[in-house]
Amino acid sequence: MNRTLTPDEIKQAVREGYTKLLDASSCCASTGSTTPVPITLERKRTELASVVGYAAEELRMLPDGAVVSAFGCGNPLSFAELKAGQVVLDIGSGAGIDCLLASEKVGPTGRVIGLDMTPAMTARARENARAAGATNVEFRLGDAEQMPVEDESVDWVISNCVINLAPDKRRVFSEVVRVLVPGGRVSISDIVLGDDLPDEIVQSVDALVGCVAGAIKESEYLQAMRDAGLIDVAVTARMVYTEEQLAGFLASMNHSDNSDAQLLWNRYRDRLIGNVWSARISARKPRHDEN
Repeated sequence: MNRTLTPDEIKQAVREGYTKLLDASSCCASTGSTTPVPITLERKRTELASVVGYAAEELRMLPDGAVVSAFGCGNPLSFAELKAGQVVLDIGSGAGIDCLLASEKVGPTGRVIGLDMTPAMTARARENARAAGATNVEFRLGDAEQMPVEDESVDWVISNCVINLAPDKRRVFSEVVRVLVPGGRVSISDIVLGDDLPDEIVQSVDALVGCVAGAIKESEYLQAMRDAGLIDVAVTARMVYTEEQLAGFLASMNHSDNSDAQLLWNRYRDRLIGNVWSARISARKPRHDEN
């Protein structure tokens, strides 16, 4: 690809890529194998527990469809202190794994909203919610840059390996501030960079949907959150991807005849290693008396 993708083209690429991923092996939860293999329920549970950070017992309580179709890079609920009765918004909810886990934490008096721009993912999430018997969860089709969510209606915003794919991250964070109640909090797991990646990777559709391109420097990511009005912005943990892990989830995207993910990996291996990681990021919206 020899030109920069437009925002609409990026979003369409993400929609198409994640629709295909519903029937593919995995995305960011790769174990590091450079040869994609068919996903199984037990293999997926192992990946999500050992690589991504979910507890084995919480995975066992979820519908199989939610587990197999989970493509996150972390577990934002592992460092979110959800309480009964709260309202949670999951940006890029996918097949619904984090929404279903959050629904247990907020209980019947709470509510969880899953937001995703991929129709196939939203449909799958609704199926998984029905299978789980989760009546306090709803899934909305929409764009993170213009969320169909009311002002100051959400106590927690969570997100898992999605905001890095948004063309306009600053607008996403402005929307986060808009929908949060004063004092509301943020818990994000996302892919960030130590250095800018070459333009060729950023412009690669396969690498984009593979959760690498679209990511920005960690310092830029955090500053965008602060500029939107969030405070107490902090990275609480980092998981730097090894050479094997990077090769693995890039190779997992090499599912089409014209895919250039492996070519890009071979060309830019040295620049990628040590410069791509999953970060746990927390923040909050100021209370009225802090403005």
